[in-house]
Amino acid sequence: MSTDDWKRQAAEQALEYVEDGMKLGLGTGSTAAKFVELLGGKVRSGLKVVCVPTSEATRSQAAALGIPLTTLDDTPELDLTVDGADEIDEELRLIKGGGGALLREKIVAVASDRVVIIADNSKRVDVLGKFPLPLEVVPFGIRASERLIAKLAEDSGCEGDIKLRIGTDGKPFVTDNGNLILDCAFGSIDDPEALDDALKLVPGLVETGLFLGVADVGIIVGPKGVEVLSEIDIDFDEDV
Repeated sequence: MSTDDWKRQAAEQALEYVEDGMKLGLGTGSTAAKFVELLGGKVRSGLKVVCVPTSEATRSQAAALGIPLTTLDDTPELDLTVDGADEIDEELRLIKGGGGALLREKIVAVASDRVVIIADNSKRVDVLGKFPLPLEVVPFGIRASERLIAKLAEDSGCEGDIKLRIGTDGKPFVTDNGNLILDCAFGSIDDPEALDDALKLVPGLVETGLFLGVADVGIIVGPKGVEVLSEIDIDFDEDV
């Protein structure tokens, strides 16, 4: 089976957590898009839900599928968010933001009673950091922010290239919030909590792509089938 098949299977598994009448957060990215697609089918079959998308791309996809949408202003408490990840470790710590939606993703996740992360097994790691860590920063003073980020990261044991993300149009990538993304190729983040705490001292940094203590369940699919990681250490494998 292909990676695309594994993503779809993870999304199918996540649907089992959805109940009629729920208020849902919809993640961003290729794996989350599989979940939104499948959810649209359930809605057409009569499932009653209302959803908060984490990006304009997800909003457009969900609207096209006829999924009822709301906002966190109108619906500030959610039952469940289903989202993807760029990396996930054994403690359900994540790196997110490859799609540039990390700020909204974190806001929606924290507003949810439960967060389910879906991923193919290429996203599973022993130590976070092989995927460059995205940081959302305000445009004003970005070079000063970058210098301080590098210094604080080094003090936390992390070094590597920090690059401004460039979009497909050759211009700086701009988030849905009008901010920029710095991608930090640290290689290995041995103490994610310490790094996250340090980076939050940077005035121009809006949010980090480290999602720590946010995920409740991780659904990972690969050649050996489905594995579910949970915050209460209920791990199991089953054939898919």
